[in-house]
Amino acid sequence: MSPPKWQLKWKLPFLFIFLHTLTLSTSKPITANPHPKFPCAPPHHNLYPFCNVSLPTASRAQSVLSLLTLPEKIRQLCSNASAVPRLGLPPYLWWSESVHGVAANGPGVNFAGPIESATNFPQVLVAAASFNRTLWRAIAAAIGVEARAMYNVGQAGLTFWAPDVNLFVDPRWGRGQETPGEDPMVASAYGIEYVRAFQGDGGGGIWNGVGEKRVMMGEEREAESDDGLMLSACCKHFTAYDLENWGSFARYNFNAIVTAQDLEDTYQPPFRSCIQQGKASCLMCSYNAVNGIPACADKDLLQKARDEWGFKGYITSDCDAVATIYEYQHYTKSPEDAVAVALKAGTDINCGTYLRRHTQSAIDKGKVQEEDIDRALLNLFSVQIRLGLYDGDPLKGKFGKLGPQDVCTSKHKSLALEAVRQGIVLLKNEKKFLPLNKNRVSSLAIIGPMANRTDLGGGYTGVPCNPKSLLDAFPTYGKKTSYAAGCLDGVPCTSNAGFIEAVSIAKEADFVIVVVGLDLSQETEDHDRYSLLLPGYQMALVTTIAAVTQKPLVLVLTGGGPLDVSFAEGDPRIASILWIGYPGEAGGKALAEVIFGDYNPGGRLPVTWYPESFTRVPMNDMSMRADPSRGYPGRTYRFYVGDRIYGFGHGLSYTKYAYELLSVPNKLILSGSLKAESRKKYLSQQKGYRLDYIHIDEVAYCDSLIFHVEVSVMNHGDMDGSHVVMLFSRVPNFFKGAPEKQLIGFDRVHTKSYRSTQTKIMVDPCKHLSIANENGKRTMPLGDHTLMLGDLEHIVSIEG
Repeated sequence: MSPPKWQLKWKLPFLFIFLHTLTLSTSKPITANPHPKFPCAPPHHNLYPFCNVSLPTASRAQSVLSLLTLPEKIRQLCSNASAVPRLGLPPYLWWSESVHGVAANGPGVNFAGPIESATNFPQVLVAAASFNRTLWRAIAAAIGVEARAMYNVGQAGLTFWAPDVNLFVDPRWGRGQETPGEDPMVASAYGIEYVRAFQGDGGGGIWNGVGEKRVMMGEEREAESDDGLMLSACCKHFTAYDLENWGSFARYNFNAIVTAQDLEDTYQPPFRSCIQQGKASCLMCSYNAVNGIPACADKDLLQKARDEWGFKGYITSDCDAVATIYEYQHYTKSPEDAVAVALKAGTDINCGTYLRRHTQSAIDKGKVQEEDIDRALLNLFSVQIRLGLYDGDPLKGKFGKLGPQDVCTSKHKSLALEAVRQGIVLLKNEKKFLPLNKNRVSSLAIIGPMANRTDLGGGYTGVPCNPKSLLDAFPTYGKKTSYAAGCLDGVPCTSNAGFIEAVSIAKEADFVIVVVGLDLSQETEDHDRYSLLLPGYQMALVTTIAAVTQKPLVLVLTGGGPLDVSFAEGDPRIASILWIGYPGEAGGKALAEVIFGDYNPGGRLPVTWYPESFTRVPMNDMSMRADPSRGYPGRTYRFYVGDRIYGFGHGLSYTKYAYELLSVPNKLILSGSLKAESRKKYLSQQKGYRLDYIHIDEVAYCDSLIFHVEVSVMNHGDMDGSHVVMLFSRVPNFFKGAPEKQLIGFDRVHTKSYRSTQTKIMVDPCKHLSIANENGKRTMPLGDHTLMLGDLEHIVSIEG
């Protein structure tokens, strides 16, 4: 039974402030140290077997474990692991954050030292709108370099809890901004690129921040074959986490009811890819329960990652998700039972202090055995060893030369700018109103509560290198610029008292740009929205200004959550609409470049924008597929059947593009790729038995079915442009519960004016042309599959 709403409001803040205080009080405050403390320091502590770099990781981890007493072991089970002075082991903070740049969240990072800031890249959803794997990889590599540099001066740890690969399946979710969007393929691709680049590409190499080549302290090197890590990335939050605080539901007590079908084809793929292709060294279990079992207590869920997906790393709880097992989900009868069920399920470490405080009691009561702790600690020590933490002085190691000179570099700041450029989405552009001609604009009015703010990073932001407002960028174009907030109290915009000044400058200006939308007062961790409309009087501000301007205005939207701006889409007085999300420190310059035509926008929405009527859908309903019998419209572009403000993948350009399919097969024959026993079964079709599908696990040689779709992209305009190619598929229409369509490949290509560019997209039929059945098993429908590329459609017939 869920706690009443009043109880949650009072108890949760108290609980988590209390736990966080306990965490911080267990060690001295973090201060910058130009030489981080490390195990295996000579002359007294470098002779232990765990310091022997020639031994395998598992042997070294077992060596550490064998030398610890039970109380010492227990003190390792929290995010602030205690020192073991007799062995020369310093304390270690596991909790550092880096979702879109090294962030101030969590006790593992501080900016009070030689490094006072870090590059603030655009929030993840903006970067995702670029649909550019190379860009994602470069961003993660740059963040990784800066994070390792901060570790080297004692201002960060080595274990960072990013990326967030949950799917943004409800537009009201406060943390959707941190994710790569609503599509499982996109989220999977993003997670793979982030993890591999951030961890050092799997072999200790690091990228130079622009994705050109691997470098090691200035020299080119090949990726090594060992399992060494530059840093540890953590895929979170496992799984079906998409609600903060809505109605009587809070993330701490929410039970996500998810079908096996939805788990297989929607919620799990990003985590599976993060582990199998990304080789993530950490997995974070979420607060919520899944089908009645808290995620951090679900042995089947957590062991699936290890046994089926091959996960080799440590599993951390969210903060303090072990406590919620007892305190708010009431899944167990005591704290000791919560500790026992979490450890036995496979949770290795608790963000917070719950395991530290209750494990000894759980042992005394016979609920936990020492081997349960040993299993967890082996995973923890193994990751620390892979990070080189037991290899001696880190400043003499592979990454020891990284330091303040590698943070906020010109390359990283340029990369942040490029990321915003590629992520900005042009939603509307009537009569080619944009770009503005620089030579015909004498004055600009910039209006809106977000226009003159420098905190444009969204959630999980650190201290930007060079924070600028959107307004700051426009005077550089030599135009007379005036500004009015319009909403005097900022984004909430609870009155129209500021409209008079805004109207006054709008009447006098040649062109008007209105910047409205969302900020962290509307959407953030622990805070969901209830409406998809612009907050407060913002809509009234836009329409009031539109009524007095000399020319149609440009509307700029901030924030991560989709907005119902149908009023603006249908208003001819609003010529153009741009979405910039949370663009980070380079947002103003990128926006100005797009508006004045120095950059041709090419971003695409990574989420569906729903009408306000979608708010009637219960946020706690995690079902993906539409159910007309109960008036349920489904979720995301793959299953939603209702009206849209803007669809997934929507995004305009200043030029026009046309596609031509250069090479794509018409037919695939499966018989030669099937297992022998399955082949015999399909021969029975000749005797009159019709099969509509095959199970993917009956295909022995999936690789033999892979093909490439070769595409020509023609730029029919007078501007060069960076263009996103998106290939969708639709299975034969007689399969119940199949997606309306699904993305199976994408690429971002640079195009020249009035010239064609060629690209090719790989299609793996076992992955891309299969669907999950009601039992959560992947099947490949036989018959005509439709490939869709823009307005083009092509049939690929799959035969047994």
